[in-house]
Amino acid sequence: MKPIGEIKEIIRYPVKSFQGERVQKTRVMKGGLYGDRSHAFLDESRPGNFLTIAQCPEMARYRARFRGEELPDRYPPVEVTTPEGRVYRFGDAELQRRIEALAKRKVSPVMHDPSGGPNRAIEEAPVLIVTDASLRELGKWRRREVALERFRPNLLISLHDPVPFAEDDWVGRTLRAGGVELAVNGLCERCMIVTVDPKDASRDLPLLRTLAKERDSCFGVYAAVIRPGVLQVGDRVFLTGS
Repeated sequence: MKPIGEIKEIIRYPVKSFQGERVQKTRVMKGGLYGDRSHAFLDESRPGNFLTIAQCPEMARYRARFRGEELPDRYPPVEVTTPEGRVYRFGDAELQRRIEALAKRKVSPVMHDPSGGPNRAIEEAPVLIVTDASLRELGKWRRREVALERFRPNLLISLHDPVPFAEDDWVGRTLRAGGVELAVNGLCERCMIVTVDPKDASRDLPLLRTLAKERDSCFGVYAAVIRPGVLQVGDRVFLTGS
């Protein structure tokens, strides 16, 4: 069996709606990439809901990363860097106050335990996948490069046969890479979050209109984890099933 491509980038988001971190290697568990959306802020004005870029676009300018090794029973500390370059640990009272000031509402920091059940902060399937060919095609439509970060994927796959939106045909099939198997179970329908530029939180509404016109608002695919394991950049990707 020939590979269809390879893993070009692995990205996880320790704090929901903050920028994530690119890693060379990570564990993939039933609930998704290790630590993905493991930390979040609850929106006290909407009980039971998380604060996201949709309510607070400035969150897209904050960057989060783990500071330590991946432990099975607890997460290492999460370091958050503000747009101005100040560094906090998730849970610091000053960080919470900054987010509350930006969002103009009360929030509460929460964390999902790595040994716990399903992570509510992951609202759809655990793994979101985008291909390089599709990203390039979108750039052609827009006549300029479109930043991958807008789409917040977990995996960027570089295709050997660079056909845009080939991933549409993966739905109902299985991807194998490294020691991991993923069941592709649907297209990702995009919302206003993709219009927010992670650099300055400015809005690009025509981007969403382009996706609506050309793609029925869909970009990328969701996948569930069939077999957990270890994934690393450069792993070959195989497609199975009919």
